[in-house]
Amino acid sequence: MQPTIKIINGRIITPGRIISQGSILVSNGRIVMVSDSDIATPADRVIDAGGQYIAPGFIDIHIHGGGGHDFMDGTETAFLKIAETHARYGTTAMVPTTLTAEKEDLLHTLDIYEQANRNNRQGAAFLGIHLEGPYFAMSQRGAQDPRYIRNPNPTEYKEILAHSSSIVRWSVAPELDGALEMGQYLRETGILPAIAHTDAVYEEVVKAFDCGYTLATHFYSAMSGVTRRNLYRYAGVIESVYLIDEMDAEIIADGVHLPAPLLKLICKIKGTDRVALITDAMRGAGMPPGKSVLGPLNGGLDVIIEDGVAKLLDGSAFAGSVATADRLVRTMMTLAEMPLATAVKMMSLTPARIMGVDRHKGSLVPGKDADILIMDEQINIRLTMVNGNVVYQAGGH
Repeated sequence: MQPTIKIINGRIITPGRIISQGSILVSNGRIVMVSDSDIATPADRVIDAGGQYIAPGFIDIHIHGGGGHDFMDGTETAFLKIAETHARYGTTAMVPTTLTAEKEDLLHTLDIYEQANRNNRQGAAFLGIHLEGPYFAMSQRGAQDPRYIRNPNPTEYKEILAHSSSIVRWSVAPELDGALEMGQYLRETGILPAIAHTDAVYEEVVKAFDCGYTLATHFYSAMSGVTRRNLYRYAGVIESVYLIDEMDAEIIADGVHLPAPLLKLICKIKGTDRVALITDAMRGAGMPPGKSVLGPLNGGLDVIIEDGVAKLLDGSAFAGSVATADRLVRTMMTLAEMPLATAVKMMSLTPARIMGVDRHKGSLVPGKDADILIMDEQINIRLTMVNGNVVYQAGGH
């Protein structure tokens, strides 16, 4: 039995409104009660929010690393340290993400995930693995290692899927030979296919959507816009995502990958219910500027962290972000001029819905997991609770 916890004297961000002075009761890792007044029920521990915001935990559905570690490092320590690092910035659940690699490296990462998931008690919870690649368009590879990019191979991806039940999402370029069949297979297996690193045109995206590709990975990054082939113009993936109302999109809202006008445009056209915020963070998140490595320490790509983002050494492309979830919410409020509650929803309930976990995560509702934050008006995280356990508290008290 976990101790009962009562959080009092906070401004609670609920799906419908912000309660000006409320309290929350937590028992056995779940939210039992949300009230606009003091809860009379006694508790083993009382936490005074001091008039600050009480928010649902942030859910990052696309993340590679942080705190000097990457999920492709091949160690359990890397997984656990990344989870702990991002919990300090409000992430209570995450989907660890791989990079384009050899099959053996992907299988090893899946094995390490299983070990780390069993021992992950001090950081953000893991929701399953996101395989990003290796089935991408070479022309849209971005910082993905070209040595490993290839077309979908049914023998290969079925072997990978059979190896682990922890895969929840796979990002693929849908125009490649065999990609539509792969999307259908993923859907039949209960895995979310996503569109990424792609040069597809509208007609190809529509077919992909019909085959289950309902999410655009890091929208605008490494994907086609309007293209011209001989005399004729074609709508690219960007325009397709706008035109297909039911298509979800995730955005790296670090203020660097997408400037303010694009953040506003995306929300205006897609609507905030269809847009999730992601960090796409590499190992440099939570670390000082300077040289770093994208992907595994051994054999990864050398990159430089400067101007609040990771770049390839020649400056030709971004190499993932160094954002944390609190920064994304702050950016949406300042650059995109979003209300606090809307920005928080895009970092909590919307990603929970996209990943199919919104029945038990993503909002402060009785019966859901006690993934709870206390934060100030500048989105500085003061306390992070994961499944009823306080895993981070500013000042360490």
